[in-house]
Amino acid sequence: MIVFWNVFESIIILLGIGIIGFTIISRKIVPIKILDVVSPLILDIALPCLIFTNIIFRFDPVKFSAWWTLPLWWIAFTFITILLTFIGMKLITKKFRPEFGISLLYPNAIFVPIVVIQNLFGENSSILVELFLFTLFFPAFMFNTYYLFYKNKASVKSKFDWIKFFNPILLATVLAVVLRLTGVYNNIPNVVFSITKILGNTALPLILLLIGGNVYVDFKRKGEIHLKPILIFVAFKNFLFPLIILLLLIFIKPPFSVAFLIFLISAVPPVTAVPILINKAGGNTALTNQYLISSFLVSIISIPLVMLIFENFFTIN
Repeated sequence: MIVFWNVFESIIILLGIGIIGFTIISRKIVPIKILDVVSPLILDIALPCLIFTNIIFRFDPVKFSAWWTLPLWWIAFTFITILLTFIGMKLITKKFRPEFGISLLYPNAIFVPIVVIQNLFGENSSILVELFLFTLFFPAFMFNTYYLFYKNKASVKSKFDWIKFFNPILLATVLAVVLRLTGVYNNIPNVVFSITKILGNTALPLILLLIGGNVYVDFKRKGEIHLKPILIFVAFKNFLFPLIILLLLIFIKPPFSVAFLIFLISAVPPVTAVPILINKAGGNTALTNQYLISSFLVSIISIPLVMLIFENFFTIN
């Protein structure tokens, strides 16, 4: 039960800081427009610096010679996710399928796992570095595929964006790995890493405050409540999805860290950028907000529960 309570505490931490962000925006302590400024600050500066610093200080290619397999595991996991997403979409009426599919396919693969990993294994855990290597191509995949769910809409641009593929997160990860592999990082002044560390330390609180602010905005735009689609989505995303993944992991038996990352990411709620993507595609943003908020609230219990089941097959040290 230690794992259950540690994971539960992680989600409560996320919720608590999120509530602060919700309160700050709802009480107009800062204007809603600040969210438009904070979001690129996180994705283009703070998060890349956090990833860069962690890899520089904690990635040891000698001790972890199989590091290059992590992106390959992610590709395999993503193929399975795509298959399960289209199976899940069959459970919903055609009217709600695009929003259901996008919300299911793109999990909160970085932000929520960071908190859970730090709370379970400590801030210096190598699994945190493995998370960044595992999700190396996730942002590029998300920003270059979401429009496919709306390919029949004339207003949707179905064009691969190389700028979004070579995003700051991917570039920071690759640069840090290259510096470690070549040993060049030893010739870089420590002041550079001190700067990236300070900037990286702002990522998590800013992310959580942003989530809370976005929840407030989403709540205001919740529109008509679609109870049946919400219940189906939460049942599939929060419970059935990770349990199916667990069965596959038991059969495949990958290394512990790989199994842990795959399972955790399969259990987290949708990424908070999903409503923005659906808004760009001209989809039903209100419904997506309902999927997102409902899944996040249920994850307070669902993630600790499914992680407890996971521990019966993969011992968490």
